Amino acid sequence: MERTKVYFVADVHLGLNLKDPADRENRFVSFLKSIRKPDTRALYLLGDIWDFWYEYRDVVPKEGARVVSELVQLMDEGIEVYFFEGNHDMWTFSFFESLGMKKLQQPFTATIGGKTFCLGHGDGLGGAKTGYRIMLSVFHNRLARFLFSQLHPWVAFRFGLGWSNSSRRSHSPYHFKREEEPLYKFAAGMEKQPDYFIFGHFHDEVDMIMPSGARFVVLKDWMDGSQPHAEYDAASNAFSLHS
Repeated sequence: MERTKVYFVADVHLGLNLKDPADRENRFVSFLKSIRKPDTRALYLLGDIWDFWYEYRDVVPKEGARVVSELVQLMDEGIEVYFFEGNHDMWTFSFFESLGMKKLQQPFTATIGGKTFCLGHGDGLGGAKTGYRIMLSVFHNRLARFLFSQLHPWVAFRFGLGWSNSSRRSHSPYHFKREEEPLYKFAAGMEKQPDYFIFGHFHDEVDMIMPSGARFVVLKDWMDGSQPHAEYDAASNAFSLHS
């Protein structure tokens, strides 16, 4: 059977102690099992699959171990798995690549079944507030990463998860500002328009048709008990969103 189906997912936030973390992981594991089919070609993870991720040379977080197992099984069956770093799981160094996953940098353009897709997590594209830019520059700083690596994993993971949990609880739900959103303006300003833009990050479901005819999609997060994802079938040229 020809592999024609491609799936896109973002913002599962494994490890986030909000609502029902176990249910969220179970739903994601169930989703991964459901796409382990002969006609599945690829899975794109568009960032923030983990709520906090930091790799030591010999230690990785335990949250989502069953998810890692399912991803390996997908690849063992010939399904390609690609991932983008999000702003919560940016400290990935080599672990996922050692399993066979392929790391991509946003914005990344992929051609699938004759259609072009511009993909990424979505944060920072088109600009960001000064405070957020400073935070990202610190997180990407090699010295800051080295200093953080000197913490014992027990301390580091609790600090990282605690900070992320506290940040999520202190912010009200964000509503995408449609044409006024910097990410949308970034997409509209691209000289060569793809057929689809797909991003995550904003925790809000967005589905718009741009003046160029491109379909602009922001995937919803996994917080409310659903399995939000996008699916493209190259055999029928069909694109669908699932909540």
